[in-house]
Amino acid sequence: MPKEVLMDIPRPLRPLLSGDMGRWEEATDDDPVNRMELAQITARTVVDAGRDNQAGTDLVALADTVGLETLAQLWREQPADSLPGALWALYLLRTWCRQQGDEVARLFRAGRALAPVDEVVAGAPEIAGPVEMAELADAVLTGIYDGDLAVALERAAAFFRIVAAGRDLLATEGEPGALDRQRAARNRSCAVGLTKAAQAWHDGTLQ
Repeated sequence: MPKEVLMDIPRPLRPLLSGDMGRWEEATDDDPVNRMELAQITARTVVDAGRDNQAGTDLVALADTVGLETLAQLWREQPADSLPGALWALYLLRTWCRQQGDEVARLFRAGRALAPVDEVVAGAPEIAGPVEMAELADAVLTGIYDGDLAVALERAAAFFRIVAAGRDLLATEGEPGALDRQRAARNRSCAVGLTKAAQAWHDGTLQ
């Protein structure tokens, strides 16, 4: 799943997540099957470690302290309806909200009235400013560990549908508007993948 599925943001360089990553060297560019398998393994390890950690470590803390850039080289290639692809989407969502909070808030405010059900599912705050958007993204990520992963994925999917609606509403004529509508379509595509991932988690088939 390429990064532009969600938004255009720079990816910070971060160290490799600690742990048994000896198989990383096996994940070569010409071995996509092995890369997919390793992406699934590392994503499951991150989720399981966070859920088992009594100190409450979550993906928010990992993104801030340890970093996920090296893992993202695997995760971003995976579809949003897979576990690594879904985690990458949530990580990008959180990064986007932190780095471009004003833009996220503008799109969210424009789209929320067009998607009232999604607004409820996302758990949208009454005031949708940059700070509130960052807090919402953090809450979605934290939900991976503190609650039901499927709920976190469904909330993220709703978030992207609201943003997509906002992009469409605010799109202007000409090339800039066409680009906004393309981004809206990618947001919706990501939302579809996250919804499928949530259902797969419920079914015990998410990989």
